[in-house]
Amino acid sequence: MLIKPMVRNSICLNSHPKGCAAVVEQQIAYVKQHLRPSTETPKMALVIGCSTGYGLASRIAAGFGYGAATIGVSFEKPASATKPGTPGYYNNLAFERAATNAGLVVKTLDGDAFSNEMKASVIDAVKTIAATAGIPAKIDLVVYSLASPVRTDPGDGVMYRSVIKPIGGNYSGKTLDMMTGKLSIASVEPASADEIIGTVKVMGGEDWELWIDALDKADVLSPAVRTVAYTYIGPELSWAIYKNGTIGRAKEDLERASNAINARLAVNGGAAWVSVNKAVVTRASAVIPIIPFYVSCLFKVMKDKGIHEGCIEQITRLYKDRLYVSGGVVPLDDARRIRLDDWEMRDDVQAAVLACMESVTDETVFTATDLTGFKHDFLEAHGFDVRGVDYDADVDPSTI
Repeated sequence: MLIKPMVRNSICLNSHPKGCAAVVEQQIAYVKQHLRPSTETPKMALVIGCSTGYGLASRIAAGFGYGAATIGVSFEKPASATKPGTPGYYNNLAFERAATNAGLVVKTLDGDAFSNEMKASVIDAVKTIAATAGIPAKIDLVVYSLASPVRTDPGDGVMYRSVIKPIGGNYSGKTLDMMTGKLSIASVEPASADEIIGTVKVMGGEDWELWIDALDKADVLSPAVRTVAYTYIGPELSWAIYKNGTIGRAKEDLERASNAINARLAVNGGAAWVSVNKAVVTRASAVIPIIPFYVSCLFKVMKDKGIHEGCIEQITRLYKDRLYVSGGVVPLDDARRIRLDDWEMRDDVQAAVLACMESVTDETVFTATDLTGFKHDFLEAHGFDVRGVDYDADVDPSTI
């Protein structure tokens, strides 16, 4: 079948198997050039939310940069005879194929990462891998990178939903349609108390704590295990809808969990951190008010300055210059956070971005911003607009 991108209301409804596989191969090639294993780098890594974005990059970097055995957890929809699978489905297939060909130990588990059953399955996988590969049954890197709109609490069985809304008042801000380049004003009503609670339950730190608790009790964590979860702060102009909104409330809880987990692990020499990463294009980026406009201007500025990074570049820098920096001391800010958004938040970058946002018109949007780059990254996340892929070729959606 021929597979072309189906974008409706800034959401891409399908994916391309060959394109997804090509992007994974590109990221593997980048990691091989920039990372090298050492005595301090991980030997077994667990990536919870491994199939796209920062989670996928984290798994690629651990496996192909450091030679680590990797266990990945994600919840993906497979392909059928008439319909493509999710991008993460193809990304997992591509990673497993490349890792197996490279002689790396790899195990991918598909299912609800929030469930007790998945945590038990991972523990079993750790022990099986250790027995067959002849390595200790100890995880020394846990990456928590889940991005889900819903979560069923394994304790009470209640399903919670997350929302992207302001707290305490309406929000209105300029946004950008990535497909047409049209500027408009987006308005969002404030979240209810239940919506705030639900977003924290889905996107906060509770499940990260449950994972560490389960792994620790099963004695499959290395004494010196390092664990990291990802967050975003962004510029003040986005705080009403992000940092000070429902997502920000959830990310505050993530930082709370980071400190609690760190206190627990530090007793035996382990540690936990939240890494504040830069703005990148994700599958959900295009539907968050102001974000497409801000990111399009940001990409233009950072590319002009030669400091732009995507997911794989960010995670490579996280591993090389933060988590596994020579000397072992992880650079942190005053709130005990890793800052990979340091280049994005530079004064000169933010000043240039603000000037760009204030001057752009419908007539200049494609020249004054990098909307083209935003759109490319969005499509690429679904396997489209990838160099070297023949999108007029007939493909089998069940294979990469």
